[in-house]
Amino acid sequence: MSTTTVTDPSTGQPVSKNRLLVTSGLGWMFDAMDVGLLSFILAALKLDWGLTAGQMGWLGAVNSIGMAVGAVMFGMMADRIGRKHVFVITLLLFAIASGLSAFATTLTVLFVLRFFIGMGLGGELPVASTYVSERVPAHERGRIVVLLESFWALGWILAALIAYFVMPRFAPDMGWRVALILGALPAIYALYLRRKLPDDKPTAPPSAGLPWTARLARLWSAEHSRNTLMLWILWFTVVFSYYGMFLWLPSVMIGKGFALIKSFEYVLLMTLAQLPGYFTAAWLIERMGRKFVLVVYLLGTAASAWAFGNAETQGGLLLFGALLSFFNLGAWGALYAYSPENYPAEIRASGVGTAAGVGRVGGILGPLAIPFLGAQGWSTGAIFALFAVTIAIGAAAVALLGRETKGQVA
Repeated sequence: MSTTTVTDPSTGQPVSKNRLLVTSGLGWMFDAMDVGLLSFILAALKLDWGLTAGQMGWLGAVNSIGMAVGAVMFGMMADRIGRKHVFVITLLLFAIASGLSAFATTLTVLFVLRFFIGMGLGGELPVASTYVSERVPAHERGRIVVLLESFWALGWILAALIAYFVMPRFAPDMGWRVALILGALPAIYALYLRRKLPDDKPTAPPSAGLPWTARLARLWSAEHSRNTLMLWILWFTVVFSYYGMFLWLPSVMIGKGFALIKSFEYVLLMTLAQLPGYFTAAWLIERMGRKFVLVVYLLGTAASAWAFGNAETQGGLLLFGALLSFFNLGAWGALYAYSPENYPAEIRASGVGTAAGVGRVGGILGPLAIPFLGAQGWSTGAIFALFAVTIAIGAAAVALLGRETKGQVA
């Protein structure tokens, strides 16, 4: 990555892009660690608390309900009070709630805390990508935002390592609690962020005085309605399929006959494939464009989802699970690079936040889909085929409605 600098708008001083990327990316990594831990904790709670498939699905869904609320609310707030302040607020919110959830003694308490964790997480992700996107030159913005998103893979790998090496060292009723305490560490990092991150531009954007309803109306004006429709479809299909598939990966592996620890090991191996998915997407996005990367990687995700759902052998599960991770997370990186470029600065965070909020509705339905459809007699293969079709719809929306934004000035 280039070691050139960008200008801190609050001081006029140069800031290393490496520092900007790593400082923001570590917060992103801790967010991913929390989401990753949830997938492993669901499998552990099933054994510890005897949760039903429906209760497990709702636990994932409540997290996404919070993410939907947080994405819209904090996205709108970021256009009023600045990206940096909201970035820190959301990071603290989800970290503190995560730490408290380690001491939950009832499912109801865990539901409430997972909602607040989701609010922080849902608000932080689109705001952080917008914050970084606005601070790098157009010719490498896509690559850097995809590299920012690659910290998500590091967080998932960290979660998998905690699940595989740390959780088994404690009693079944303590391992998942220790994992959640480790997930609270970002609270310390949030204090560091407040001091180290460059401030927002000192002048308020033109929309700062507008009510949120006026900003929402502008997203659906003649100028932006096509972009908004495309992004809402894209975010819904990607988030629905991602949370439907990945939150259930350990449980799906157990359902195919693997022990809890062995399923954690396989998911760790699959997760490692996320990194080359991000890096290849980062390399291609400034060469082939945003639309090309999104369409190709989404179609690759769809094909891998269908193949994984129908795989029965250990080798097949590992291969197609790795390809699923490779293509899906590469598409996620392109999604975060592409979304902010569809709006002008004054409504950018609002536009990305509302698109992410619509996506989180898919994140509510996705975790519920597997237990519901399973109860209706759907096989794992049929459920993953549904996810594959959903992802293909997202690819079609980009191909038919999206515009190429490569090289566009912010």
